[in-house]
Amino acid sequence: MNNHPHKHDHHKMMLDDFKKRLWISLTLTVPILILSPTIQGLLGVSLTFRYDNYISFLISSVIFFYCGYPFLKGFKEELKERKPGMMVLIAVAITVAYAYSTAVVFGLEGMTFFWELATLIDVMLAGHWIEMRSIMGASKALEKLVELLPNTAHLKGDKGIRDIEISELKKGDIILIKPGEKIPSDGVIVEGEGHVDESMLTGESKPVKKKAGDTLVGGSINGNAAFDLRVERTGEDSYLAKVIKLVKEAQEQKSRTQNLADKAAFGLTLIGISVGVFTFASWMILKGDLSFAIERMATVMVITCPHALGLAIPLVVAISTSLSAKNGLLIRNRTAFENARKITTIVFDKTGTLTEGKFGVSFVQILYKNIDEKYLMKISASLESSSEHPIAKAITDRAKEMNIELIEVKDFKNMRGEGIAGIIDGKNIRVVSPGYLERNNIIFPKTNSVGTTVYILEDSKLLGSISLNDKIRKQSKNAIDTLHKMNIKCWMLTGDNEETAKEVSNELGLDGYFSQVLPHQKQQKIKELQKNNEFVAMTGDGVNDAPALAESDIGIAIGSGTDVAAETADIVLVNSDPDDIVTLIEFGKATHNKMLQNLFWATGYNVIAIPLAAGILYNQGILISPAVGAALMSLSTVIVAINAKLLQIKK
Repeated sequence: MNNHPHKHDHHKMMLDDFKKRLWISLTLTVPILILSPTIQGLLGVSLTFRYDNYISFLISSVIFFYCGYPFLKGFKEELKERKPGMMVLIAVAITVAYAYSTAVVFGLEGMTFFWELATLIDVMLAGHWIEMRSIMGASKALEKLVELLPNTAHLKGDKGIRDIEISELKKGDIILIKPGEKIPSDGVIVEGEGHVDESMLTGESKPVKKKAGDTLVGGSINGNAAFDLRVERTGEDSYLAKVIKLVKEAQEQKSRTQNLADKAAFGLTLIGISVGVFTFASWMILKGDLSFAIERMATVMVITCPHALGLAIPLVVAISTSLSAKNGLLIRNRTAFENARKITTIVFDKTGTLTEGKFGVSFVQILYKNIDEKYLMKISASLESSSEHPIAKAITDRAKEMNIELIEVKDFKNMRGEGIAGIIDGKNIRVVSPGYLERNNIIFPKTNSVGTTVYILEDSKLLGSISLNDKIRKQSKNAIDTLHKMNIKCWMLTGDNEETAKEVSNELGLDGYFSQVLPHQKQQKIKELQKNNEFVAMTGDGVNDAPALAESDIGIAIGSGTDVAAETADIVLVNSDPDDIVTLIEFGKATHNKMLQNLFWATGYNVIAIPLAAGILYNQGILISPAVGAALMSLSTVIVAINAKLLQIKK
């Protein structure tokens, strides 16, 4: 996080340097214009004196070597990297103009180009300066994220409360957060309840209710209550630091579209040089006027500068990445994000994505005569207390409500996709799925309750079953309907039984579902869809979805709070809101369109400008001077920058 400001300082220094050179160049251009025979001719004034040419030469030398220095330096760097581009074209154009004019001053027959040279460098410096300001504007969004953290925290200790620097916070510290303050680090509420505004992280405008035991994210803003917070993550580990790192990486990452732009810029450079040389040769043959031929060649080269192209994509990238981060879309893979427009099928993991992932116990069935519900809940909750699964939480929560004391479990085992096992009081206890019973030929009565049912085994006796259900998210229906309108098919993957899957699928109007899928089979299902030429996005909330997220064309992880769980996903949705998938696809499309518009603008104007610069309509009296050429080039750059700034997220 700390290396960011240095990069910014470097940009700032370069910006100031360009500004200084620009002002000096503009000031020195005035006497050159006054002394120029061409300009005097236009104004109908004649001002000549001895050595006026030499004075123009001296002033122009300062402009060329001092104000033109960034271009000459860039020329050297581009050649060193064997990547001729914009700087090569500018440098060749200004060097030819300067060298030729100097030769004229010292005796060669012809006309000097000093005023063209000066105005050309003016326009180039101005264009670069405007461009750098735009780029800095885009990286400022990152700094706004950095600024979300306050500087100090109120640490609670034996001697009361004292203010300390954020950097001094350690895991486990208890800090007080006063009403209206920014939350200094990620942590868990120990005491207090109230509302917190997390809009800067999620884009969600309404404050979220928080109470003891809930997690707060550093950078969010406290409402009107006071909290005691136990610090969990600080510095580089904090959620905000991870987001900033992701945004930075995404801004620096090149997508296929960017590679296309790089190729186009390289192509334009080659076109510029070859058309320039061809123009020079043609006019020498047709007109035999050296200074005219040089002027045409310089103008062609200046106009061809792939300036706007160099900016076309990076600006859109910078703006789209920071806009996404502010709206709860974290992009980890640019190409995937720009490909969102190609999605034809989205596969949703059910639990925690389409549904809230919060199970509740709906029904307990006793299947063994000597036990009661309390005993069944006691052993299953004791076993489940070692598991992370949402079902486990529902069972242990129910046991808490029934004031059941849990017992110690030995040899706890997680049987992947089938259930869990352990030893309680010397007995082998298992909580398993119906699929496990089927595979092991254990006869069991089917329950008619909708939802998930788990069965409890003691040694080989079937003691009973617990049924749970999971609520469908309010936003799921809306998201699925919108995706259907966009001609995207929606499928669901779930480890749950056929009945539950069918019910959820019918309620949401899905195109199909796969039920009772084990984690490693999820990947297979994605492959099956891809074989039918579907461009598949997978949406899941984590651990068991990782292989499928990696397999899919675009992996979208549901962030469910602060855990940037999705190491395998291309895009992370901070809010666990299926509606954000629609936002993501539309914004991906909008970003890609902006890039194409910019590519079109940046290359399209060349098609008209280059032939005019080469003097194709010379006989009709239409000629573009080098300075007008430079102005046209700068204009295309500014248009590209403004167009990028117009990019918006629609929610």
